[in-house]
Amino acid sequence: MSMDIDAPVAIGLILSIPTTSATILCCNCGAPIDGTSSAGALCNDCIKLTVDISEGIQREATIHFCRDCERWLQPPQHYITAQPESRELLAICLRKLRGLSRVRIIDASFIWTEPHSRRVKVKITIQQEAFQGTILQQTFEVEYVVAYHQCPDCAKSFTANTWRAVVQVRQKVPHKRTFLYLEQLILKHSAHKDTINIKEVKDGLDFYYAQRNHAEKFVDFLTSVAPVRSKKSQELISMDIHTSTKSYKFSFSVELVPICKDDLVALPIKLAKQIGNIAPLTLCYRVGTSVNLLDPKTLQTADVSTPIYWRSPFAPLADVQEMVEFIVMDIEPIGPQKGRFLLAEATVAKASDLGVNDTVYYTRTHLGSILHPGDQVMGYHLTGTNFNNPQFEALEESSNYASQIPDVVLVKKFYPRKKKSKSRNWRLKRMNKDEGEILPKKQDQERMERDFEMFLRDVEEDTELRNTVALYKARQEKKERDKMEGLETASMAETEETEETEGGGVPKIDMSELLDEFDELNVEDDEL
Repeated sequence: MSMDIDAPVAIGLILSIPTTSATILCCNCGAPIDGTSSAGALCNDCIKLTVDISEGIQREATIHFCRDCERWLQPPQHYITAQPESRELLAICLRKLRGLSRVRIIDASFIWTEPHSRRVKVKITIQQEAFQGTILQQTFEVEYVVAYHQCPDCAKSFTANTWRAVVQVRQKVPHKRTFLYLEQLILKHSAHKDTINIKEVKDGLDFYYAQRNHAEKFVDFLTSVAPVRSKKSQELISMDIHTSTKSYKFSFSVELVPICKDDLVALPIKLAKQIGNIAPLTLCYRVGTSVNLLDPKTLQTADVSTPIYWRSPFAPLADVQEMVEFIVMDIEPIGPQKGRFLLAEATVAKASDLGVNDTVYYTRTHLGSILHPGDQVMGYHLTGTNFNNPQFEALEESSNYASQIPDVVLVKKFYPRKKKSKSRNWRLKRMNKDEGEILPKKQDQERMERDFEMFLRDVEEDTELRNTVALYKARQEKKERDKMEGLETASMAETEETEETEGGGVPKIDMSELLDEFDELNVEDDEL
């Protein structure tokens, strides 16, 4: 039996067979098109003219903006912060349009509009399959109307008794210098931005918040910049017995260490040995996250951390209000220099004793680099002064430290100034605080102004303190108004030259250290 075998066929013959396609005319314009791939018997130009893939998508919409906190509403109830023409604002605009889920978004961008027009325009490019095998791309514009709407958080801030958490900051000292410094730190780091109210009370401030986590964040900030201890408490406001939902109000009590810069501190003898065997009678030269102490006789320094202090707290021996003015009769550097401190032996006399008696005092001081004969210096006069302090009484009874108690402890150089300087070229921001219904007494108001003037002088004299706060250039309008009122009769250069002549070289702040003026919410200007 034989098998029939087909003869081989050349591949070139198969490929060379011509193929023909059906050509039809467009039913709309009559243009010839490929009948096998055409959709709906329409050419590409007619498809673009007759088919609208953006049908059903809104061309106008409304977005809501809160003018108080400058946040945008992200439906249904969430408010977010978004800058103009940002990705966040573009996402809010696209979510407002109905029908975009049926198409594919290729591109979206903002079209410039006038800022005061309250209109936002967005150009959107989309794609969709118009017919089988035919994908159409189209670009259109959507106009949004910006409607002003007050968010619930801002609505609560204008209503009394709507706070959810309060931070009560206290310090039991007779002056406000520490709170003034803490206020500048809060303003510099914008730690007060979530507060709904700031109320000034005796010995401190109360910060009110609408949410508990905002108060906890503020407590963490205070812990990171100052030696404090905090205590938390809560009060039950209401409870739903059906769902067991409870509503609480939270209170955070924050207490600052009652030791301030330039205070005279008598350490417990046991604690002085534990922190480096420093002399118990020291000066506080800085307060950061811990209390920094200095022995003016040896320039030895020590740090008292927050846990160690609150384990056995102690009060300062004397504060800045008890300092006395002395005149430097003679000074001679004798020791090494540590940073800005230089050990020296000084002969001083009380300014009130000049012309009355010839009593002079010999002491060692850390101010050898800035003091000269004839300078005025502030210090503590220990001879003949009675202190009601158990730590100081232990020093007097000790056989080792009783003979080391000096007659005078010098603290800082005194620069004579006018009663109130009107020519400062810098200024500080102040927080807008609620003083309550009862206005402060005239005596309290004078004490607050005196404390603020003392704090301003500390900023001028202490470079380390000045680097931690934000200083701003004084407004030109204020200077011109002062000139019209007769407070300044010469130019700024002439006034500074006169003050330097009268004040004996009062420290000045360089203009390069000052920031330009700007406006901020919830901050009022304190003109200097």
